[in-house]
Amino acid sequence: MFVITADQVDSRHSADLVSPAVAHLDDVFKAGLALPVDRNAGDELQALVVDSATAVAMVLELTRSGDWSVGLGAGDVERPLASSTRETRGPAFIAARAAVDAAKKSPLRFAFRDGTPSRQTDATDATDIEALMLLLLSVRDRRTEQGWQVYDLLAQGRTQREAADILGITPQAVSDRMSAAQVRIDLEAHAPLGRLLSRLTESSEHSKDEV
Repeated sequence: MFVITADQVDSRHSADLVSPAVAHLDDVFKAGLALPVDRNAGDELQALVVDSATAVAMVLELTRSGDWSVGLGAGDVERPLASSTRETRGPAFIAARAAVDAAKKSPLRFAFRDGTPSRQTDATDATDIEALMLLLLSVRDRRTEQGWQVYDLLAQGRTQREAADILGITPQAVSDRMSAAQVRIDLEAHAPLGRLLSRLTESSEHSKDEV
């Protein structure tokens, strides 16, 4: 499984974002959650995620605003599950804690840690996943509001022509915004990142079966 631990940036000098974020993430990602998203340790939230695609999507959602330091951990969790996310334990939670601590020191405020590195290749894969995610986040970090407008419409499944009509601009202007914001590269990176995460956890499962 995957655990996401996110800590609100500069929470002492800003409004509480945890409660609305918990409600939003529960609503948007409910199908991919093992348990409801929880507030943890005051200014943190935690999510227990069952699949890699949801993990990638939630990381991208949280990192977009710059309001969160986001740690993603992969690994096992204790069974049976507790009644809430914050009461659940296991290597995935320990990995997410290490990841969010590292994320606080990262310019892009993200880090990934693998809670069950069973082979040297697993450790290498975990490093690769973090590097590729940071590369994607650097692309998104430079995006303007106009670029995000186009991204959001295309992410919803709209065509470029439909996006042009909604925004009141020409299709060529949409194409120009897409190019400047590297929208296509962004959207096409989500699935490969999810597959890399899945392979990492599958590798760990296979290694345990061989013991």
